Amino acid sequence: MLSPSRCDEGCRECADACPTQAIVAPPLRLDLGACLFCGICEDACPTGAVRFTNDHRLSVRRREELVLSDEEIVLAKGLDARMQRLFGRSLKLRQVSAGGCNGCEAELVALGNVVFDLGRFGIQFVASPRHADGIVVTGPVTRNMESALRATYAAVPAPKLVIAVGACAVSGGPFAGSPAISGVPSDIPVDLYVPGCPPHPLTVLDGLLRLLGRMESR
Repeated sequence: MLSPSRCDEGCRECADACPTQAIVAPPLRLDLGACLFCGICEDACPTGAVRFTNDHRLSVRRREELVLSDEEIVLAKGLDARMQRLFGRSLKLRQVSAGGCNGCEAELVALGNVVFDLGRFGIQFVASPRHADGIVVTGPVTRNMESALRATYAAVPAPKLVIAVGACAVSGGPFAGSPAISGVPSDIPVDLYVPGCPPHPLTVLDGLLRLLGRMESR
């Protein structure tokens, strides 16, 4: 959570401490898509202008909505009426691990346990992209995995969804700028961005349910 009113003019301690340059100051701005949620900035900030909370509602529809300049975040909006009719009651997803550390993948696996039970909402991960309604991308998309990602995306029947999970998939995370990564190709449109390193299962679940029009309130 950001409190720009608490930020001292000229203070850059939080920005200088950030390992991924997710924070810019002044004026205070935070890119949740690049944030590792490591907490270093909160410790470095002398005025409490940057604080982490337990609020798991972080998923958005557009990349730019992850860039915060105040306390509010624009929560993910639902798909249009046609897409909600198609996917609202049953959604099959193929997960693509595109060079990640397996942290995000582990949290996605946790979605299927008895605590979160993703299947009760009609959402399941499937083994083949040809049986899927969309793909979930994790990892920074290394150049060695770009062709595999493209092949998987092409194999999913249209219309289809793309969900980027984790800082690496959203922005490159700690690997941003490396010549070894390409990121999610610009010609593969992303429908939902889920920030975190890794995101909590509730953050993923909340984003999916909002995307499907199951949750409309804050």
